Amino acid sequence: MDKKLDSKVIHPVAVIHTEFPEKFGIPRQSGLVSSLRGKILFEPEYRSMDAIRGIEEYSYLWLLWDFSKAKKENISLTVTPPRLGGKVRKGVFAARSPFRPNGIGLSSVKLEEVYLDEKEGPVLIVSGADLMDKTPIYDIKPYLPYTDSHPEAKGSFGEEHKEDSIPVDFPEELLLRLPEDLRESACEVLAQDPRAAYNKKPEYVYGMAFSGYDIRFTVEDQVLHVKDVVHTLDGHCTKVKG
Repeated sequence: MDKKLDSKVIHPVAVIHTEFPEKFGIPRQSGLVSSLRGKILFEPEYRSMDAIRGIEEYSYLWLLWDFSKAKKENISLTVTPPRLGGKVRKGVFAARSPFRPNGIGLSSVKLEEVYLDEKEGPVLIVSGADLMDKTPIYDIKPYLPYTDSHPEAKGSFGEEHKEDSIPVDFPEELLLRLPEDLRESACEVLAQDPRAAYNKKPEYVYGMAFSGYDIRFTVEDQVLHVKDVVHTLDGHCTKVKG
């Protein structure tokens, strides 16, 4: 292959703000937690309503984005998907591992709202996002149901584990420490079991950063028990409205 055609520099067109300042806790696929909101802000050169003219005519969007916090110098040709216990190897192109040759993510999100902010320019509010706060967005494309949806398609191990969840014991006095608009999504995220497949230790206290709060929990007898909710003073995650 001609080396001149071997690479191309691409630049973000936008950035998304979500409730997750860290990777831990982010749903493993888009759409799994529909109550999660994301706020997409465009880079200055794309900060025009002309760039999104007609976007409100679509219900869903495709986001192409950068796995900005999942970088490795040497990319393996095989990966160990968490849903298979972290012990079964699959090809990197046969799985959705974040450690990819070009580090590009793909998510389908629901478009909830479009508006123009005097300072921020065009703003897109989306739901079901599986991205970390401040993730760079490379491109945004409309989702077309007549060609993008394939209900009869095989889904391999992903299909087999799509209903996986864990019961959540979230004491009311702790749940009330969260703002009302965050409670449903926090419970849904915890029900996905944020723990890594290789790090499921009994009685270990895990901490999940979520929109300026630290939700601490243990897992005993296959039930997730929330032990504390702490408002973090350095919560650097932009709270998402919408």
